[in-house]
Amino acid sequence: MLPKLTVWYNTKCPVCSSGVTWHKRRLIQAARTRAIEFRDINLEPEALIARGASLEDVRRRLHSLDDEDRLYIGIDCVVEMWRRTPGTLWLSHIFGAPVIRPISGLVYDRFADILYAWNRRKKHW
Repeated sequence: MLPKLTVWYNTKCPVCSSGVTWHKRRLIQAARTRAIEFRDINLEPEALIARGASLEDVRRRLHSLDDEDRLYIGIDCVVEMWRRTPGTLWLSHIFGAPVIRPISGLVYDRFADILYAWNRRKKHW
């Protein structure tokens, strides 16, 4: 069994919130597993300061910690979420594969930069 994953995200970002809602529905459908906990970084702005991640870092890219204190950022966080979400393990194998991972990370980072800029313009804080 994988260690529990705690994911911090910007609940005021409509795209982030809809993605997390999708994951939550998948987890509820699978006997309410407690594999992932989602937390609002806006309510805990200093949650990851000790790990070197500011509020703005988390607003820009998903961040998570597992019960073994491993930090996952960006695409690595998404891959870990897929590993724990019923029906999406195959996505973690594809996008986390050594040959594909650098490409998926680059795509995630560019999308995250665009989304972050849009959220700042729309004042989704």
